[in-house]
Amino acid sequence: MRRMKKTLPLFVGLRYVRSKQREGFFSLVSGFSFGAMALGVTALIVVLSVMNGFDREIKTRILNVVPHVTIEQRQEQGRWSAIVPALEAVPGVESAAPFVEGQGMLSGGGELQGVSLQGIDPRASANLGPLRQHMLAGDIDRLAAGEFGVVLGSLLARSLGVMTGDTVLLTLPDVTITPVGVFPRSKRLRVVGIYRTGAQVDTGIAIVHMDDARKLLRMGEDIHGVRLTVRDPFAVARVLPALEAEVPGGARVRTWESSFASLFQAIRMEKTVVGLLLAVIIAVAAFNIVASLVLMVADKRRDIAVLRTMGATGPTVAAIFRVQGAAVGVGGVLFGVVLGCLVAWQLGEIVSLAEGLFGFRIFDPEVYFISRLPTDLQWLDVVLIAALGVLISLLATLYPARRAGLVSPAEVLRYDR
Repeated sequence: MRRMKKTLPLFVGLRYVRSKQREGFFSLVSGFSFGAMALGVTALIVVLSVMNGFDREIKTRILNVVPHVTIEQRQEQGRWSAIVPALEAVPGVESAAPFVEGQGMLSGGGELQGVSLQGIDPRASANLGPLRQHMLAGDIDRLAAGEFGVVLGSLLARSLGVMTGDTVLLTLPDVTITPVGVFPRSKRLRVVGIYRTGAQVDTGIAIVHMDDARKLLRMGEDIHGVRLTVRDPFAVARVLPALEAEVPGGARVRTWESSFASLFQAIRMEKTVVGLLLAVIIAVAAFNIVASLVLMVADKRRDIAVLRTMGATGPTVAAIFRVQGAAVGVGGVLFGVVLGCLVAWQLGEIVSLAEGLFGFRIFDPEVYFISRLPTDLQWLDVVLIAALGVLISLLATLYPARRAGLVSPAEVLRYDR
């Protein structure tokens, strides 16, 4: 008897879900509730996967140019050379290379553009390997000491109207005092290469040889520090404690994540806002569950009265309708999770297939720097979305189930004809 009391709500509740009513296999409202819940979960999973894909794509493109870790402290190159072996011995670090950095203004074709001047040694900068794969013209290895060559991003070169072999004028935030007067320091640089990563760095970084940079910035034998390449740049925080123990006192350790913190914070904020907006679909589905259960309680008042006269308690009746509502809501969530994961997993192929069938391009590589829609399905997002959908579905059943449990059998049967 005790076991029957426990299984009765489950049995009757699922029977109400499966039973054929006047409106069809599901009631019309229950069907909308199931579809809305599945649609909301699917949309959340797909959209967040696309946003994760764009986020990862941006980070990957940035890492083609930006160093993973930068240790900054101006001192002689010889002193840094003595520290480099200890830094490369840290677990997770692949290589280290010296660098010089400054700010300047490039002009060409009647246009001016502020740039970050990066002085590197092409032979020692192991982190330039990915950048070599993104060269549109020229070669970064053509940077030679004393020749004052420069490698520009594609967007920067386009804004200045230059190509390989052309010259640009670099103006530094420094002055030269002559008998004639005070003039800003400037130097003509010859463009030896143009790269394109498809990220923000294409607009504001100019790469020159480290010796040329030291001459331009009047640094003598000093350098600004060392740049490191790590095996897993997305887990760079794990390497920081060991690195900080090896760097000299007063040196500043900066990661690529901290350098673009404002950009990544904006991306996370955008993802959060879009997720909250799409979660409204799940909320609408929850209201549909409430409406369908309220209609069901009104329609089943006679059945409820019969169950109560047979000994079913109010909590038992309430549990029946909680089971029915949970079956619709949780079923929609599970269906949405499966459908959303499948769509997010194959979204790139789906978009490519649609482009081939209808003969148009959604993402023009010349405009967006990508040829297919990037997706990154993260299981943490899937779990959180599924948990949110299940929680909202269960909460939506509380009020209608409480109303069902409060139905008085005597009042119902008195007026029943």
